[in-house]
Amino acid sequence: MPPARSDRLSDALHRIFEGRRDTPASWFALTGGETLFAEGDAADTLYLLRAGRLGVFRSESNDQPPQFVGVIRPGEPAGEMAMLAGSPHTADVVALRDSEVLALPRDAFFEAARTEPDLMVELSRLMIQRARDRRSGGGEPSVFGFISARPRPIRAFVERVAAAIEASGFTCQVIDHSALSSAADWFSRVEDSHDFVLYVAEADEPAWAALCARQVDRLFVVGQCLLAPPNRPLPHAGVLDAQRRTDLILLRDPRMARPHNTSVWIDAVQPGRWFQAMEGDIVDAARIARVITGTAVGVVMSGGGARAYAHIGALRALKEAGVPVDFVGGASMGAVVAAGPAMGWTLEQLEDRIKRSFVDSDPLSDITFPMLAMSRAKKVDRLLEAAYGETDMADLQLPFFAVSTNLTSGRVEIHRRGRMRQAMRATIAIPGLLPPVVIDRQVLVDGAVLNNLPAEVMRQMNAGPVIGIDMSQARGVDPQLIEHPPSVWRLLATGAWRRGPPIVSIMMRSATLTSDAEIERSR
Repeated sequence: MPPARSDRLSDALHRIFEGRRDTPASWFALTGGETLFAEGDAADTLYLLRAGRLGVFRSESNDQPPQFVGVIRPGEPAGEMAMLAGSPHTADVVALRDSEVLALPRDAFFEAARTEPDLMVELSRLMIQRARDRRSGGGEPSVFGFISARPRPIRAFVERVAAAIEASGFTCQVIDHSALSSAADWFSRVEDSHDFVLYVAEADEPAWAALCARQVDRLFVVGQCLLAPPNRPLPHAGVLDAQRRTDLILLRDPRMARPHNTSVWIDAVQPGRWFQAMEGDIVDAARIARVITGTAVGVVMSGGGARAYAHIGALRALKEAGVPVDFVGGASMGAVVAAGPAMGWTLEQLEDRIKRSFVDSDPLSDITFPMLAMSRAKKVDRLLEAAYGETDMADLQLPFFAVSTNLTSGRVEIHRRGRMRQAMRATIAIPGLLPPVVIDRQVLVDGAVLNNLPAEVMRQMNAGPVIGIDMSQARGVDPQLIEHPPSVWRLLATGAWRRGPPIVSIMMRSATLTSDAEIERSR
């Protein structure tokens, strides 16, 4: 938890900004979402934050949105490095809350520094500490907003989330519309005295909702599965939208077997992530609490053919150890297994479905002349349709992704929306064994070709612990099968043809060699 404002406001900085009448420091206010300075701007002013929060954002490339680097709290300077170096600013600094700022021109700063020998030492200390905070994950979100998008109260849900946060050993404060007239420094004091702060705004509180959107690190728009999203614009602060820091929570009635209508809400809200929660359910509230506290667990599963069956055992071990699974994803057969918890299947149901669909049914037995692949995949298509029907990935009960390899673009394709059976078909399309899949004119094959353990995709979704389960080890081709390949008659007589001739192992191994380096980087 960050130190209180009085601890961070150094004596020398306090004197030159507020304690000396001869220093021409000026005061101004920033509304949440406003930019203090942008990357490339001239650094001719030193700023000191009096109340609120500022966020630092840096662009890694022109085709990517700026990434959140760190936070500036009350009592800390902004723009000091570029000002001291005499170079342009290297990042954007944006108000994360309604903030109060003091500004001191560069010339006035250096004039004051001549009579304040401790000033440079204090600035150096603050810069070093800030660098350490960023390397260690300092500045992680601690203030979250919950805004109801439909006329249905959400306070009880937010209170359950807060109770789960406190049960984990953190302090948490829920703030409602009664704080609408409070000053910016009051909000700062509340933040400084709690580990987490949750703002809650009901649908009939537009002014308070707009203020909440300007005061938080991340915003949850809370919708209802049974209702369509509103036609009016939702109260996002522009900076939250730009940084993809708006998430969606869809509440559903306990009588609903599974979520639906999620894609309509996603199109309306444009969230970075989306979550499902049953009204009154403590388990779902606890999952949102783990997302907030950075303790949500993401599980990523690799491909590995028949060995991926062992992923079920890994899930069982996690359950027996009391480890919750909050996000799931994977590649190839690992994605198929990961889809089970996301669908809401029990481990027994998952094991039974995998066994019936991929073991007992011999899905690759519809051999054809290999124009595109050795199998026509008609049997695989029927099995996937029976398992997933028309399920939309957005309606899954847990956040889920699968990866495939895009032969059109040469990149990894991440599937989070669309028909579940299409994504599953793409992620298991082993080149040469199953025909590629075409989605939106993109030719897709097995995700293991480029990334067999997509842990970095999970890290983009989840800030908490990521567990990677790799079943691809020891998958090399048996030299005996190459030097002394079995005859066709032997394959037929022994039933070994069901596993495919040696060419299948060669194709599978060749197709996934590229992703070995990715697996090493994921460890």
